[in-house]
Amino acid sequence: MSTTLLFEKQSRQKLSIPPFEPDYVFFEPRALEYPLGKKLYERFSKMDIPIQMTTSHNQVRGIPGETDPEKYRNAKRTLVVGVRKTLKFDTSFPSAEYALPLSTGCMGHCHYCYLQTTMGSKPYLRIYVNLEDIFEATENYIKERAPQITRFEAACTSDPVGIEHIHGALKKAIEFMADQPYGRLRFVTKYAHVEPLLGLKHNKKTDFRFSINADYVIKNFEPATSSFLERIEAAGKVAHSGYPLGFIIAPIMIFDGWEEGYSDLLRRLKAVLPKESQEGLYFELITHRYTKAAKNIILERYPKTKLEMDEEKRKVKWGRYGKFKYIYPNDQYKAIQDHMYHEINTYFPNSRIEYFT
Repeated sequence: MSTTLLFEKQSRQKLSIPPFEPDYVFFEPRALEYPLGKKLYERFSKMDIPIQMTTSHNQVRGIPGETDPEKYRNAKRTLVVGVRKTLKFDTSFPSAEYALPLSTGCMGHCHYCYLQTTMGSKPYLRIYVNLEDIFEATENYIKERAPQITRFEAACTSDPVGIEHIHGALKKAIEFMADQPYGRLRFVTKYAHVEPLLGLKHNKKTDFRFSINADYVIKNFEPATSSFLERIEAAGKVAHSGYPLGFIIAPIMIFDGWEEGYSDLLRRLKAVLPKESQEGLYFELITHRYTKAAKNIILERYPKTKLEMDEEKRKVKWGRYGKFKYIYPNDQYKAIQDHMYHEINTYFPNSRIEYFT
């Protein structure tokens, strides 16, 4: 069966990953002071989902599990509804000037994800109900830099598309940013549940991106995410709604047959992405890297992972605060860059590459 026919067949079927619903829900008391918090409490009260109160997300207790891996899996099925107390935004280079804190955590199980370490022992999902406070802070950041454009990345610490049907924060953020002359919004997803975001007023001030990768990476390291073809079908819907569209290819890995794997990825993207969606595309390219702390946590949570993390095959790159990560050595890094640039320019000559790192 051709790729196009396979895409058309799959597009008529139900999504392989249904919209996320938590198995356990915790509420911070202050969350119930906000209309969205009350609405969510009523929503989950009508469902057969255990609800508990917690003084703060740091005090969440009682997630079941007899072993650490089991507790981790259950935590990834746990939602904490709370109030964002810190309204000082983190930076988000090179994606944007600032991270927009709408949610934290992800229901996916991507082995390589940097949230493995940044989330530490608290891998549950958190959503914030004081959105008006967050948007007020956002507007202040925009005013500080005006007339320069200020970009905000909404997917630094989560995949907000995967919980949009529950939270509704992206819809509000998109409509808020549509009226900001010097503000822009961006986010990226591995989920195909884009329907709540179609047909919104966005004034092309929100960049909608999809994370894609070679088959080898998606099949081995991205459990509990939408398939490649589902993501591309969703990308077509997004482009049809007029959003600027981009793709993040990350993490780009060296594996047996990696060159053909990434060439095949771009061939399939070209074949199944609607032609009208291919104009103005852009790509962000990120090679695989990891820290020692991340490696230890990954091996603990996914002991059978095939993820290559041999320090002897890597180069040390020092970062902020005296921390370092393991990246590909110069020759492999250059080989990846040359191959990806050549293939993207071959299949999408009118696209642009935002950055390679």
